[in-house]
Amino acid sequence: MDVGGITINFTTIVAAALLLLDFTIRVLSLIYVPRNRRPQTAMAWLLAIFFLPYVGILLFLMLGSRKLPKARRDKQNEINDFILDSTEGMDQVRRDQPWPSWLEPVVELNRTLGAMPLVGGNSAKLYSEYQESLDAMTKAVNEATNYVHVEFYILSLDSTTAPFFDALEAAHNRGVRVRVLLDHLASLRAPGYFTTIRRLKHMGVQWQVMLPLQPLKWKFQRPDLRNHRKLLVVDNKLAFTGSQNMVDSAYNKRVNKKRGLEWKDLMVRFEGPIVAGIHALFITDWYSETDELLVREGSLAPPSATETNLDAQVVPSGPGFEGENNLRLFNSLLYAAQERVIITSPYFVPDDSMLYAITTAAQSGLDVQLFVSEVGDQALVYHAQRSYYETLLRAGVKIWLYPSPTVLHAKHFTIDDQVAVIGSSNMDMRSFSLNLEISVMVRGAEFIADMRELEGQYRSVSRELTLEEWMERPRRTKVLDNIARLTAAVQ
Repeated sequence: MDVGGITINFTTIVAAALLLLDFTIRVLSLIYVPRNRRPQTAMAWLLAIFFLPYVGILLFLMLGSRKLPKARRDKQNEINDFILDSTEGMDQVRRDQPWPSWLEPVVELNRTLGAMPLVGGNSAKLYSEYQESLDAMTKAVNEATNYVHVEFYILSLDSTTAPFFDALEAAHNRGVRVRVLLDHLASLRAPGYFTTIRRLKHMGVQWQVMLPLQPLKWKFQRPDLRNHRKLLVVDNKLAFTGSQNMVDSAYNKRVNKKRGLEWKDLMVRFEGPIVAGIHALFITDWYSETDELLVREGSLAPPSATETNLDAQVVPSGPGFEGENNLRLFNSLLYAAQERVIITSPYFVPDDSMLYAITTAAQSGLDVQLFVSEVGDQALVYHAQRSYYETLLRAGVKIWLYPSPTVLHAKHFTIDDQVAVIGSSNMDMRSFSLNLEISVMVRGAEFIADMRELEGQYRSVSRELTLEEWMERPRRTKVLDNIARLTAAVQ
């Protein structure tokens, strides 16, 4: 093409168009990306877009919004109103042991964010051995007379979980109403997914995948928004929740078996009024996926109180809520601590607010300890986590490495001798912003004593990481850690 004596070929036009598009993407990303995002998340996305404009913007359009579809958010708000109305007056607890001055505002915060009340008169039993917790859940299903509600991030039929599936089928055959929820993408990625689905269909129970990625059925949202909850409710009498998925302890993956990896989790069996709060989350998720509100089994009237008088409060979190409920709870408790903070988290990638809260506690002279695995099963998260160790160690945090080849997958922490939090939530950006999670805050001397014993068991087999040792690690490892940290905000 000849314009005014200047020859312009097609390649030049394309190059100019691409340059203009590149410039437009960068400018618009500066305007749009930081809006209503925490600075470190915005910076991570901007780095991706500026270094790889076309790839970065495509990923941002796919993964940049952490909101669930509006219809699901509306259902969450509807259920929250239902819970508030149904639990009015339930938040009655005994105060035989005086509350610390900081606890009441934390309870009110949880109630405001997640709608659930603090209830007394509960009992709890810890299950820290993988097979023991599976056996306990199977036994509970075998004794069910009314209904069994199952919800797991990963639900997989294998030789380890087969007795649980048998118990579900037997319960259904004797007239118990059995409903099952499993996260679609997480379970799909687990070996044996289609065998699991065939078994559920053959059993005749009601089941549904959560947050399905089924575009041909017009079911689609950001693909990494997942339902990470793990819970089992039986007959409005008892409930299990914690960190364990319904799958073999090696997750049936060849690479895990080759490395000898096995997961160590913590599940808690609750009885008493708190069961209604845990059940409310199943009701919420069932309604979100099926449009069926479980009126018959959905009464939130609390079960009878137990002789053991634990106070407990369910704290739901996830992209269905406006705020990051679990992060707000965790930070509130960290700043409230007066003596001791002990954290166990398999994926520890804190945001700035949590990092400041933890290091502030340590620098204030509190006993702050962190239990993490010596080995990692997810390379990017593993290296991102390690990038925080120097800052933590310099602040005075004691880091305990649970020995390989076990992946310490339990998720809990204790504050002084007053409060413990257990559940499905990791201390990372994904659990704060992208995953639907369940946490249970528990207060009671018996429960804290059990948690202290469990922490002691971890400590007896773990080794303490020192700053001197950490600073001597290979240079290439430091580089990997620092690069992975740049991705932490969008993991």
